[in-house]
Amino acid sequence: MKHGGGVWHTGNPYDWIDFSANLRPDGPSSWIREAVHDAQKNIRFYPDADMRRAGKGLAQFLDLPEACVLPVAGGIAAIDLVLGSSAGCVYIQPPTFGEYAGRAAVYGRPCEAWSGKCRKGDTLVLCNPNNPTGEIRTQPELLSLWEIVAADGGELMIDEAFIEYCPEHSMRRLIRPGLLIAGSLSKILGIPGIRLGYVCADPETIPLLRRRLFSWPLDAFATEIAAQLPDHREEIRRDAEQNAARRSAFAKQLAKLGAEVFPSESNFLLVDFHRDMKAAGERLRSRGILVRSCASFGLPDSFWRLAVRTEAENTRLIHELEEILHVR
Repeated sequence: MKHGGGVWHTGNPYDWIDFSANLRPDGPSSWIREAVHDAQKNIRFYPDADMRRAGKGLAQFLDLPEACVLPVAGGIAAIDLVLGSSAGCVYIQPPTFGEYAGRAAVYGRPCEAWSGKCRKGDTLVLCNPNNPTGEIRTQPELLSLWEIVAADGGELMIDEAFIEYCPEHSMRRLIRPGLLIAGSLSKILGIPGIRLGYVCADPETIPLLRRRLFSWPLDAFATEIAAQLPDHREEIRRDAEQNAARRSAFAKQLAKLGAEVFPSESNFLLVDFHRDMKAAGERLRSRGILVRSCASFGLPDSFWRLAVRTEAENTRLIHELEEILHVR
């Protein structure tokens, strides 16, 4: 399983309770639906190739100058854009998101585990909070790594796809040469079907990245949502708070099953059941529940990464696991 969210196997995504994809469990909020409705009037026109409304909205939401923000069609597009802009080695710290190695390979860049040193043109990629562990790195830690990489002529890219769940740890307001942020709104807004992401970088780097974009990167729906983001900061903050409460309760439920639950600052939990969980995953699938194994992260079959969903859905999974694992 390379990615979660495989809800199209039956042709109807509503057949599933999906713990394999880390998304707003209640689906898009009302303002998102209204923005999509409002944007329909513009689908008869080509989108603004300069992405002015989207850029302004994202910059205000991220609290950055517009010159430091480049809208792109999703978090993967942000990762691809950055990794396609250099030719050196890509360094990662496993376990982490597999797309870094995948996109590096597309561009003929070797990918290795970080050893503490790099060369000019190399890129160190870190996910913060990390996927699949949910672990957070502090700003001082990341600045220290940037200093090491920059001294060797490399760059540091931080993937902040889940940062709105702990925005106090974001590095976007500390942007400087050789430090780039790849971001996504898919998770916190629950809109993976509308591709909306961004790159944050210093003002000299953004034009270089922009030249590599294909024409009309954002469609009318992503543009409208981006433009309205600044008006919904408080709602997004409340969503993050609700997720934290649900995550804490879910972690306690999983621990009562005898599982080891790793601390997380994101909207998912890394769980080690200390037993082979492949059969349990298949049984859940037969009952309409999807979970994410961690084989693609290089972890054993005892590990799952579980999305934090609603209280009722989390409890439903716990009850199913109690029966499957014979835990009472």
